[in-house]
Amino acid sequence: MRLKYIVLTIVLLVTGMLAVGGPKTPFQSYKIFPSPTVHQIEPSIVRHPTNPLIMFASAYTISFSPFYRNEGLYITTNGGANWFGANIIPDGLQGFHNGDPGPLITPGGKLVLTHIGGDLQIVRNYANYSTNNGTNWTSPYAIFSNTNNSQGKGSATIDDVTGSPYFGRMYYACNMITSNAPIIFAYATENDNLWQQIIPVNSSVSGHQSVGSSISVGPNGQVYLAWAELLTVAPQNENYIGFARSTNGGVNWNVSEQAYDCNGIFTGNLPPWGIRVNGYPSIDADVSGGPNNGWIYIATGEKNLAPAGSDPDIIFHRSTDDGQTWSQGIRVNQDAVNNGKIQYFPAMRVDEAGGINVIYYDTRNTPSNDSVDVYLSRSTDGGNTWKDILITNNKFYPEPVIGGGGGGNQGDNIGITSGAGKLWPVWMGKYTGDNVYQIWTSSIDISSIGVTKLSSEIPPSFELMQNYPNPFNPETKVQYKVSKSGNISLKLYDLLGRELTTLAAGFHTAGIYEVTLNTASLKNVTMSSGYYFYRLTAEGVSLSKLMILAK
Repeated sequence: MRLKYIVLTIVLLVTGMLAVGGPKTPFQSYKIFPSPTVHQIEPSIVRHPTNPLIMFASAYTISFSPFYRNEGLYITTNGGANWFGANIIPDGLQGFHNGDPGPLITPGGKLVLTHIGGDLQIVRNYANYSTNNGTNWTSPYAIFSNTNNSQGKGSATIDDVTGSPYFGRMYYACNMITSNAPIIFAYATENDNLWQQIIPVNSSVSGHQSVGSSISVGPNGQVYLAWAELLTVAPQNENYIGFARSTNGGVNWNVSEQAYDCNGIFTGNLPPWGIRVNGYPSIDADVSGGPNNGWIYIATGEKNLAPAGSDPDIIFHRSTDDGQTWSQGIRVNQDAVNNGKIQYFPAMRVDEAGGINVIYYDTRNTPSNDSVDVYLSRSTDGGNTWKDILITNNKFYPEPVIGGGGGGNQGDNIGITSGAGKLWPVWMGKYTGDNVYQIWTSSIDISSIGVTKLSSEIPPSFELMQNYPNPFNPETKVQYKVSKSGNISLKLYDLLGRELTTLAAGFHTAGIYEVTLNTASLKNVTMSSGYYFYRLTAEGVSLSKLMILAK
């Protein structure tokens, strides 16, 4: 019996089904603006509407020596190779900033940062502007000039859809801090610092407050708003998702206070960490021009309402008719239901090819359930099926941030953007050796998603294995060995040398990898029975092998 156990263990190790130290990811994570004494939380990131090499990230920054609460400015103009910026807006109003940043980049390259600001007497939502990549900034302009006080957490976006009648228009939404807390809305053009206000968009369901607004833009310039209807009595969590649509640039709205039912995870004391979390919606729309063009997607954190389990899960709904009706919920994270593991803080991005990408914190790889990884779940079929991809190799223990505002605040969100075939997630992490939360990112080549690292053992040489099974229909697997860290490319060709698809690409650490080719899932590629070849390029060497598709 003992011998059988030893043999089984060896087999699992060899096949990669039993990973020593847990699963690994080929993606490299790094701090975008290391600041050893400044907390950076609640990150967001956007890219330039026409130049994906330019990105602008921000965070709620908290320092104790000297003390300030402000917003970070982190910019790259070379596709993430280098970042520059500051942890504070240099507008001379240091005590005027209170976080909840919303970065934007206009088509003309102007940087805009929305945020909460004010002193002890008045709190409002503001926007600062920079026309020289963040070197200099204007004083803050009030977004809602005709409201006196107390606007809540906001959300900002820009119409970056080429051909839209409102291309370049900026949008902002937040909730009023009142008994029913309706969503209020404003918009502005690139060259006008005066925001036009629509107050309010909705009224809130009786016994609820509207919180956690999220904005997206459709392929014809439609503006989509989603928010959570939060119960004002116990258990005081998100009870519905509200939705509004504007077809004239945010001037008028069609509103559904109860677009669909939910059971959010809002609490000020999520065990085991005692942190504040929420189930606020993240909304995005497909503007790729592909088969799902115009579909609208919403992701939330929920539990105790199917398909969510008894522990927090990420739940997804879609609309294929411009928000008039919504699908049943679909569970995004693919670990076992009711396994006691925690997923929270979803941030969603529909990439330029129509792929749906959701990042979130996840405890599935922690036996004690007290430390989190960051996962990406991706769907290429409109949300019907999902694949989970680990994007961090280290975990951290979430902790409340002293001075962050609100009991147990770790921050309320993380973020993600895309461009030039890559995904750029941002999240707050307090890893070993850090005294404060820092903003981390990873450059994820979309073509490399789905690659599995079977082993971190360093192979003696660069090697490409024969696919198996072979012949195959419709699915086969390809393993390859990388003997030193670097960029690789694995592509499929027909016998005439025409490139059909990329199976894997991007930075790989040394190890043994496997990728699955499913010919039935390839978009815009039709493969008939016959011979094909695949080529691996890395370390200055190219290796090729034949495969046979037998239908």
